[in-house]
Amino acid sequence: MENEPLTDEQLMAAVAGGDMSGWGLLIRRHQGQALALAYRTLGNWDQAEEVVQESFLRVYRAAKRYRPEAKFTTWLYRIVVNLCLDEKRRFRRRGLNIADLPEPQSTNPQDNPPAVQEQNERAQKVWEALDRLNKRQRMAVVLHRFQGLSHQQVAEVTGWSASAVESLLVRAYRNLRRELADLQENDG
Repeated sequence: MENEPLTDEQLMAAVAGGDMSGWGLLIRRHQGQALALAYRTLGNWDQAEEVVQESFLRVYRAAKRYRPEAKFTTWLYRIVVNLCLDEKRRFRRRGLNIADLPEPQSTNPQDNPPAVQEQNERAQKVWEALDRLNKRQRMAVVLHRFQGLSHQQVAEVTGWSASAVESLLVRAYRNLRRELADLQENDG
C-alpha cells in the first residue's frame, strides 16, 4: 500500500498545503495530454505551450479552493479548453487565423521521404477540415477523438449537455466524412 501512487486529488491537497513536489508530479503526469489538447485545438505548438503553462498556473493558484467534484483531468481540460478559446478569440480580433501560422515541421519535399510527405499531406487535409468545422463541433471532436473523452466527459469539460455533445459529434463527423471523402477513396 505504501508504494501506491498518489491520486490527483491527493496531490492537489498536497499542493494546497505547499508541497511543491506534488505540484511537479501533477505537471509531469498531465502535461503531455494537456499539451496535445491545446495543440489540437490551436494548431500551433508555441501557443499550445503558453496555454498549458497558464493552465497549470491557474491550477496552482486554485489549489486551496479545489474540490474534487469531477475528475482532476476533467477540471484541467476545461481550463485548457477555455484558454484555447480565449486565444482563438484574441487572434480573430487581430484578423489572424491560427491555422495560418507556420507549422514546426518541414514541408520541403527533400527533407522528407515520399511516405512521410503523403502522411503530412493527409494530416494537413484533416487539420484543414477540422478548422472548417464551427468551434463547438471542432472542440467536441478534439476532446472526443483526440483526447479520448466520453460524451459525458466532453459535456463536463465544456459545460454543454450530453445531448448537445452527441448532436455536435454526429454533425461534426458527418461533415468530416463528407470533406475527407477523397482520402477514403484513395485508400480503396
